[in-house]
Amino acid sequence: MMRFDVLTLFPSMFDSYVGQSLLKKAIDGKLVSVVTHDIRNWSRDKHQKVDDRPFGGGPGMVLRVEPVVECVEAVQQLPWKGGAVEPGHLVALSPRGRSLNQRIVEELAGRPRLLLLCGRYEGFDQRVFDILQPDEISLGDYILNGGEVAAMAVIDAVIRLVPGVLGDAESSRSDSFSAGVGSDPGGQGRRTLEFAQYTRPREFRGYEVPEVLLNGNHQEIERWRAEQSYLTTRKRRGDLLKKSEAKSEEQHKKE
Repeated sequence: MMRFDVLTLFPSMFDSYVGQSLLKKAIDGKLVSVVTHDIRNWSRDKHQKVDDRPFGGGPGMVLRVEPVVECVEAVQQLPWKGGAVEPGHLVALSPRGRSLNQRIVEELAGRPRLLLLCGRYEGFDQRVFDILQPDEISLGDYILNGGEVAAMAVIDAVIRLVPGVLGDAESSRSDSFSAGVGSDPGGQGRRTLEFAQYTRPREFRGYEVPEVLLNGNHQEIERWRAEQSYLTTRKRRGDLLKKSEAKSEEQHKKE
């Protein structure tokens, strides 16, 4: 079982999320566990206040170091998986972190336990990062109201790679950005966009399903999908192909 511990000021935001769709099935099947922890429970203030004005002035409020650090340390010591203590991999959802991509998702999926630390307001006191040394991850070059949506995105992406979660294990291998056989049947490990998909009806408003997908020749279908994946990527995300070519050239030099 893979475990996610979400450290947040708004644990109720996850109540509906964990009860829906694929995640709910994964939890019911004991493939995944999602546990929320309210950072306010570690506040030293009688009103459970966890933020304060920034030193040096400026707008907004900053999350205090004590409740955040003590919350993380306490959660890291919670026993699980047969009573064993596994501190897990701490991820702080932060706009200054490394941008989430499929390679990072694959990396995170290899961890048995993830602690997802969600910020709010103007962010964390810098000493949170200095003391805990988390893996800072960002969804992209924009700002959210808090880390909760980002944490959900991480969970959604990672559980697809947990064995048994998807009905067909091949599904995730053909996803966009995955170095799988679906997006790159030639086995070059290129991370491309997924090929176009079709289902019934065969024709709708003059738009027909490509004949190659109807002839039952699986080799031709795979070649067509590889070509479509490459062409779509070249048109919409040529940067992905450039990265792949650069990496391949570097690997060739090493050999």
